Amino acid sequence: MAKAAKTIYVCSECGAQSPKWAGQCGDCGAWNSLQETVAAPTPKADGRFSGYAGAEDTARIRNLSEVVAQENERLPTGLDELDRVLGGGLVTGSVVLIGGDPGIGKSTLLVQALALLARDHPAIYVSGEESAEQISMRAHRLGLPTEQLRLLTETCVERILSLIAVEKPKVLVLDSIQTFYTESLQSAPGSVAQVRESAARLVRYAKQSGTSLFLVGHVTKEGALAGPRVLEHMVDTVLYFEGESGSPYRLIRAIKNRFGAVNELGVFAMTDKGLREVANPSAIFLSRHQEQVPGSCILVTREGTRPLLVEVQALVDQSPLANPRRVALGLEQNRLSMLLAVMHRHGGIGMFDQDVFLNVVGGVRVTEPAADLPVLLSVLSSFRDHALPGDLATFGEVGLAGEIRPVPSGQERLREAAKHGFKRAIVPSANAPKRAIEGLEVIAVGRISEAIDAVVN
Repeated sequence: MAKAAKTIYVCSECGAQSPKWAGQCGDCGAWNSLQETVAAPTPKADGRFSGYAGAEDTARIRNLSEVVAQENERLPTGLDELDRVLGGGLVTGSVVLIGGDPGIGKSTLLVQALALLARDHPAIYVSGEESAEQISMRAHRLGLPTEQLRLLTETCVERILSLIAVEKPKVLVLDSIQTFYTESLQSAPGSVAQVRESAARLVRYAKQSGTSLFLVGHVTKEGALAGPRVLEHMVDTVLYFEGESGSPYRLIRAIKNRFGAVNELGVFAMTDKGLREVANPSAIFLSRHQEQVPGSCILVTREGTRPLLVEVQALVDQSPLANPRRVALGLEQNRLSMLLAVMHRHGGIGMFDQDVFLNVVGGVRVTEPAADLPVLLSVLSSFRDHALPGDLATFGEVGLAGEIRPVPSGQERLREAAKHGFKRAIVPSANAPKRAIEGLEVIAVGRISEAIDAVVN
């Protein structure tokens, strides 16, 4: 009979260990910091570790030149946007963590992907939250092929591993990790110790068996995924599912990916038949006003390997407050304040008594500095009540000295703008193309004052 794992309590603040739980750490004095965990194996007298028989025979130090790098086998999920975010498909033996707000569509996406994968590969969906009847109702409502899709409702990790060891699936989904528990710990499911230990055992199984594993994680009220970054360091890929509550569009973003590019973006539309892929996301993020309105500017941003056109809207209004408001949705608010200071210092335009509201249409979050120039131009357009041309697109980083700095992949951004019918583009001087792009007039600027003159005159 296997010996039961020994549990200890470790302080999350100082790392001190205790054989039993206490409300206060005896070493550093922190309250409620002791967390249950499985004790690490101790070395024997000969230097070997107990509980890892045979490990000393297989582990050895090698030169990196001796290691033969092999191309990772990828399984297409049947959803091109999901494959894009994963880096070209699902890698054999990889562990993917997907998180998002409740009701955003995580389970719907995975049921769709697994139903398509199950036609060619053995796949099992393990649910710890929903009953088999609920999952069956969802699959039939979405019109998915379910003949080959296997289903298991269980929350004990040991029983799950014993059952899937018989079936040997190629793809495995566990929804969600907060509901599973291991019998080696006494704490309740969802605690940090249970989440960490359950995930560690599942990750170990995936690496040993070559099974591709999807883990669903809940997002806490602070925005963290499955607790204080417990899982993100253990898995190969971390995906965040985003979307506004009133919008049908859902964005899936890669935050970490050992087998592909990070910050890659996939776009879906939620319909009555599930999540539908959006092949041309630039078209849905452009409002295309019937007549030009002040405060609107088109930004050519880049998400992973894909250039994307989004509309930046600004509203500048007289403020009744002593301290005018600065509100930014989809962009960093501190950067907005910095850009307004640059506009005043190097452009001669001050907004000390004006409220400034900024929004990126469609619920997209733009984190790259290429949005600086479109932000300033949209704010200036609203402040002057002067609409920018509808065929104008722009990008560029603004420095504190008033210079317009280049951004990566300028040629691809310009080609994307030309493909969507834009006739003019204001870009940093260093991003000016060496060869003319057909149908697109490129205006290269080096200072913020030059950019202001280009849209005012």
